[in-house]
Amino acid sequence: MPSKSSARIAALTVAAVCSTVSAVVLTTPAHADATAVHDIQGSTRTSPLAGQQVTDVAGVVTGVRTYGSSRGFWLQGLTQDDDPATSEGVFVFTSSTPKVAVGDSVTVSGTVTEFVPGGASTGNQSVTEITRPTVTVLSSGNPVPAPEVIDGRSVPAAYAPEGDTAAGGSVNGLTLRPTKYALDRYESLEGMNVAIGSSRVVTATDPFSELWVTVKPHEHANRRGGTVYGAYTSQNTGRLQIQSLIPTATQPFPAANVGDTLAGTTEGPLDYNQFGGYTLTARTLGTVEAGGLERETTRKQSRSELAVATYNVENLDPGDSTFDAHAAAIVDHLQAPDIVSLEEIQDNNGATNDGTVAADVTMRKLVDAIVAAGGPTYEWRSVDPVNLADGGEPGGNIRQAFLYNPARVSFVDRPGGDATTAVGVTKERGKARLTVSPGRVSPADAAWNNSRKPLAGEFSFRGRTVFVIANHFASKGGDQSLHSQFQPPARSSETQRHLQATAVNAFVKDILAVQKNADVVTLGDINDFEFSGTTKLLEADGALWSAVKSLPRSERYSYDYQGNSQVLDQILISPSIRKDCDFSYDSVHINSEFSDQISDHDPQVLRFRP
Repeated sequence: MPSKSSARIAALTVAAVCSTVSAVVLTTPAHADATAVHDIQGSTRTSPLAGQQVTDVAGVVTGVRTYGSSRGFWLQGLTQDDDPATSEGVFVFTSSTPKVAVGDSVTVSGTVTEFVPGGASTGNQSVTEITRPTVTVLSSGNPVPAPEVIDGRSVPAAYAPEGDTAAGGSVNGLTLRPTKYALDRYESLEGMNVAIGSSRVVTATDPFSELWVTVKPHEHANRRGGTVYGAYTSQNTGRLQIQSLIPTATQPFPAANVGDTLAGTTEGPLDYNQFGGYTLTARTLGTVEAGGLERETTRKQSRSELAVATYNVENLDPGDSTFDAHAAAIVDHLQAPDIVSLEEIQDNNGATNDGTVAADVTMRKLVDAIVAAGGPTYEWRSVDPVNLADGGEPGGNIRQAFLYNPARVSFVDRPGGDATTAVGVTKERGKARLTVSPGRVSPADAAWNNSRKPLAGEFSFRGRTVFVIANHFASKGGDQSLHSQFQPPARSSETQRHLQATAVNAFVKDILAVQKNADVVTLGDINDFEFSGTTKLLEADGALWSAVKSLPRSERYSYDYQGNSQVLDQILISPSIRKDCDFSYDSVHINSEFSDQISDHDPQVLRFRP
């Protein structure tokens, strides 16, 4: 999956070749065939005038974008029709720095174009634009049209209509119903000057100077200030992305955490982009008021409890500067679990693509940092992958690895495990055991093509065997977004995760077929929700159960994406662990809600008595 930054560059490159540089004309020719902005926008998502030339489209400039290749300005007409479905604003794509200013009264002639951010293959909605423009400046210093207010009362509770089956599920041809559907409400304001009042931050500021707020403060709120995504039909309609049109030298974009407040009025044109959909591009940006969010610390396991954790350390390699921070997270916030499944451990030279697959330098550096932070001297086990076979960052060769505290737990080593040898299950004295440990689960299965293979290990705690299976399922790359033109959006990536879940479930059943009461912990970055089909397949026939469901619904999340706090990381347990409910589960929120995160995932910890 391409990185967000590379995808942005590609999107801007596409935009750059779509238009020529605008010309600014300081005369005021009159044309009887002038077109109003609302005539261009029409009452559906795509313009009825797409591909046609328009002349002397009149209005006032409400925002100017001078950065990147997607340069241009927003124009809002001063004459409105009586149809709430038709926007009165439109983006004029100039490709070079626009020679207009906010408050200019202008007319624009050019070609009406529907531009799909990211390309048609993304399934994104299109943005109605005027391209190859000729711009006539009539006057300057005019007042900007009063903003349309976006708030909890104006945004409907339903998210999107069902797409037209005759059009492949697209909503493009459907007449907008802005009082019924949230996406229709936003689309009816595309390109217009809009405003929000003080709003709670629900996704922290990211490296691209974006944050997300909600205009519905009570919509699936959790105690830490986020908005929980708990079902495919619960998209959280109050979410809105915020960017800024203000130069960073004038006002740097604020660093905000979940639970902070973007206070005051934030006002500017409503845009639509590849990375989040409807976005308020602020001409006037509110100020951040801190909500006081603090990183969580879980409790220490008792002497008789085994603590097993999962932690995605986000492409950790020896060149990173985050080892000390990860060590502090494991020692201080996770309270030094007995076993830690690590995801996204990279090889010894990171993204350098030279055939290196070993990760012993990466692991040793982390282990040493943990000791320096006051933690135990962990030992580790892993299996090096075949070069470039497991996906992730090219050249990085990410894999799962086990850390374990030898003062508390023993690892049962059985030789023979390598990148291509499948781990099996045998019986010894009536008990299940692995044929190799550590070993990889069905690595030749097509389910794992270009994806991380599960790592299985056999541990012993207080004389009791515990089987741990570390996972990192296929990512959601390629799925259509919640704001897609196709409703409901397609989740093409889950096809591979379903195959992976089926394979892991079958392996767990192999263990349980030999020993019904075996303690099996299956954990990691599942890349899917606790209510997903992937999780249901992992849980099939009662072999496993996702322990995150032991938490209240408002606490079920490990990841924060586009304003939705959601589950991606899970720990699933076999019936012997679940049966007496003698376990505790904690999603330890130290990363996903913070602008200074060291990983985009929160770790999870399970404590139980084998």
